[in-house]
Amino acid sequence: MSAAEQDERGARSERIEILAPDAITESTDTVPVIQLEGVGKTYGTVRALTGIDLAVQAGEVTCVLGDNGAGKSTLIKIMAGLHAHTSGTMLISGKPRTFGSPREAVEAGIATVYQDLALAPLMSVWRNFFLANELRKGPLKLLDAERMKRITREELAKMGIDLQDVDRPVGSLSGGQRQCVAIARAIYFGAKVLILDEPTAALGVKQSGVVLKYVARAADSGLGVVFITHNPHHAFLVGDHFVILKLGEMALDAARDEITVEQLTEQMAGGDELAELAHEMRTGD
Repeated sequence: MSAAEQDERGARSERIEILAPDAITESTDTVPVIQLEGVGKTYGTVRALTGIDLAVQAGEVTCVLGDNGAGKSTLIKIMAGLHAHTSGTMLISGKPRTFGSPREAVEAGIATVYQDLALAPLMSVWRNFFLANELRKGPLKLLDAERMKRITREELAKMGIDLQDVDRPVGSLSGGQRQCVAIARAIYFGAKVLILDEPTAALGVKQSGVVLKYVARAADSGLGVVFITHNPHHAFLVGDHFVILKLGEMALDAARDEITVEQLTEQMAGGDELAELAHEMRTGD
C-alpha cells in the first residue's frame, strides 16, 4: 500500500474517531470490484437511468447522492440483482455480468443492506444474524445454537460492539446497533461489496455517527462500500469517491481530493439551478 493510501485511511479513521481498528485487509488489485460502463435502465418508455459510469474499489467508500427520483433506487436494484440493466455493461471483478436474481448477486459477493434492514425485531440477535443460514450439528441436524451465539458475539465485536447478551430481541437494540448487526452479517457471509441504502436516514445525530463508524470499519476491512445517502455531510465524513445523480444521469463524479464538502453540498442542493433561479427572481422584481 502506498503512503498516500495509508494517509487517506488514517485520515478517514481520525475524522470519525475510530479507536484501535482491526487489521486492514490490503489489496493490490486495481480492478474495481464493481464497474458500470454506460449503464442505463428503461421501464417501457420511461428512462430511469442513462449513461452511468461507476467504479467501486475494494477498501473504499463510494458515495452515491441524489434527491428523490434521481435514480438511486434503480441503481441499487441493478447492482443487487433485482433488475437487469437495459444498456451498457456491468463488470464484477473485471468480468461482464447480468444478474438474474438477488441470489446471483449474493453469490458474487454483493450484499445489500436496505433501510428496513430485513431483521425480525422479536427474534434474538443471533437468530437474526444467521437467519436463513443456520448452522446445524449431528445426524439430526439440530441447530448449533451455542456456536451461532459465539460467532455472533465475535463478529459484532469486530465492528466495535461488545454485546454479550445475544439472546435479547434485536428490536431492543438502538438503530445504530441494528445497522451494525446487518452489516456484520453481510461481512461474515462473504460479502466483497456492501451496498448501504440510506443507513442514516431515520437516525439522530449520535446514532448516525455510530453507523458511519461501522461504514468506515467495513471499508478498512477491505470491502468495497457503496453508501447511498441524501446527506452530503455524512458522505464526506467517510467517502473516498462521490457521485451525484439527477434525473437518472450523473451530475457529478469526483474523488475526495477534487471536491470540498461545501461544493458537494452546493451540487446536492441544486448548484447551478439555484443560481439561475436566484437570478430570475432578482431580475423579475
